[in-house]
Amino acid sequence: MSDFSLEMTARDVPHLEEARNVIPRRTRINVTFLEHETLELRLGAARRVRELGFVPVPHISARRLESRARLEEFLAALAADGAAERVFVVGGDPVVPHGPFASALSLIESGALPEYGVWHVSVAGYPEGHPDIDDAELWRALEAKATELARHDLAGDVITQFGFDVDAVIGWIEQVRERGIGLPIRVGVAGPAGIRRLVRYASRFGIGTSAGIARKYGFSLTNLMGTAGPDRFLHEFAARYRPEVHGEVRLHFYTFGGLRATSEWLTDFTEGVRR
Repeated sequence: MSDFSLEMTARDVPHLEEARNVIPRRTRINVTFLEHETLELRLGAARRVRELGFVPVPHISARRLESRARLEEFLAALAADGAAERVFVVGGDPVVPHGPFASALSLIESGALPEYGVWHVSVAGYPEGHPDIDDAELWRALEAKATELARHDLAGDVITQFGFDVDAVIGWIEQVRERGIGLPIRVGVAGPAGIRRLVRYASRFGIGTSAGIARKYGFSLTNLMGTAGPDRFLHEFAARYRPEVHGEVRLHFYTFGGLRATSEWLTDFTEGVRR
């Protein structure tokens, strides 16, 4: 539970300010790159994360960038605010790239990141697969990104999509290590949220079925108005985690807009484990 990271959107700044006293200082906070959010909004969010004493990790969506100049504009502005050291790069949702970058790999290959002070790059991992990309291609991409980060002398890690199946996550991590990828891994975890919202997000990202999610998380689909937390997932994962096999692993919490609720839940959960 030490050194966990959180995720927010650029519009969640008021929620971050509300939760600031229950989040440990220097916590890594990822700021997503959503299509409807302006460059100024994204930059302002990353700046505010840093001002509040946390570590900003701005997302860069490769296929949403219209040009290399647009990428460099974003990176230069982040650097001016002292928020460019860590970034998360992902291909993004558009099927057809808006500009020259067809993938996160092509963005890393461009060499632009270290030119603006980036030294740590997070990339995506998909333990339960991706609805639009086959597993073989996902593995080729992850191996290539790890190689390219090393070629550019960039530190990095893998942040996974949130999931509900410990078997899938453990098995995927073991495959990562068997393939010789030594990057630290941050396992994506859905923070406490309404059951209806959890099911909706899981369906959107192709992560299991509603019945499967309910079985793994221990809630009933007959009570969609209730809430659920990742207690069972985390206890089972901790029981099966072996550092000598799985390497360095941390947790990354998807807050679904509930930064304070997730942070308070984390505090209570950690204290309960220590007792």
